[in-house]
Amino acid sequence: MGRGSLALDIEPVVVQVPDFGDRFWVYQMVDLRTDSFVQLGKMYATTPGFYLLVGPNWKGEVPRGITKVFRSPTDTGFVAPRIFQDDTAEDRKAIQPVLKLVMMYPLSQYDGVMKSADWSKMKVLPSGEEGAAETRFVFPEKFFDELPAILADAPPLPGEESRYGQMLAVVNAAKDNPRIKAALVEGAKEAEEKLVTPLLQFRNYGEQLPHNWSTISNEAAFGTDYFTRTAVARSNILVNFPNETKYFYQDLDAAGDRLNGKNSYAVTFAKDQTPPVDGFWSLTLYNEHHFFAPNELDRYSLGTKNKSLKYNSDGSLTLYVQASSPDKDKQANWLPAPKDGDFSLYVRAYWPKAAITGGTWTPPAVQKVN
Repeated sequence: MGRGSLALDIEPVVVQVPDFGDRFWVYQMVDLRTDSFVQLGKMYATTPGFYLLVGPNWKGEVPRGITKVFRSPTDTGFVAPRIFQDDTAEDRKAIQPVLKLVMMYPLSQYDGVMKSADWSKMKVLPSGEEGAAETRFVFPEKFFDELPAILADAPPLPGEESRYGQMLAVVNAAKDNPRIKAALVEGAKEAEEKLVTPLLQFRNYGEQLPHNWSTISNEAAFGTDYFTRTAVARSNILVNFPNETKYFYQDLDAAGDRLNGKNSYAVTFAKDQTPPVDGFWSLTLYNEHHFFAPNELDRYSLGTKNKSLKYNSDGSLTLYVQASSPDKDKQANWLPAPKDGDFSLYVRAYWPKAAITGGTWTPPAVQKVN
């Protein structure tokens, strides 16, 4: 998955869609609220070509050769293409030509000819700060100073006008009153500590499912559901529409105990009960900060992409989640966990079938086995 930012107030952006053949793919474009505003992907039978992203107030002329225009509700946005690749050397080689054509660029550079880039030579920038946790971008001390510009970039949704007016009135009052400003900052600190930080844990929000799994149903269409949008932004920012991808989150084992690397676990999908998808599925492990847990195999997920998975004699599939290597005949099904510390599991079902979108299929229990 690649990522890129949009600044549509400066200029519209052209997005290239090459011919992916039979390969699964979906492009996500979200506005400042992380709500999706495009439908581009295999599930939409999207044709190869050029697609134009414009801001809410753009009134320019659409050039010839543009297949479709998508208008973002905000000038600021984000792009995240997702393209399937299996774990074989052959597919890693086969995907390279089409990956080079996955491009976006300002409208002024559009000439109707597919551009390309060698992404393998892309410069990697160092992290902005050290530490195991996510880099912080929002600070309570600066929140209310930055808020007016953010609200100006995200025009109110229907019914939000009074909320915007109330918030901006408070911010304006704080400019000339240190006591009000101090109270706002203190409130933001308290909200971060008591509300936002706990939302890193998947079990603290969403729809609760059997075996301690959870999910949400309004992904990428949060609207005025501020709580869920905040929770997803904190724990798992950038999610696709439910018909594009369905997500299932897990912090606990079947007994309700926190998943931790000191234990070993098994996740067994009954025969013909792996996630029912028209795209692909994966089970991914994240450490306590929701980052990949380094391991000797450089393996962070298992699923459709893994061609060497071994099924049980009854047709079921057992995945082993543990820190130490299992028996040799189980290593293909091993999802390495951190040696110590909490972790979470996460099922992604790309282009889910009706059993998932309708709620009749949910993931199996995570059983402690040691």
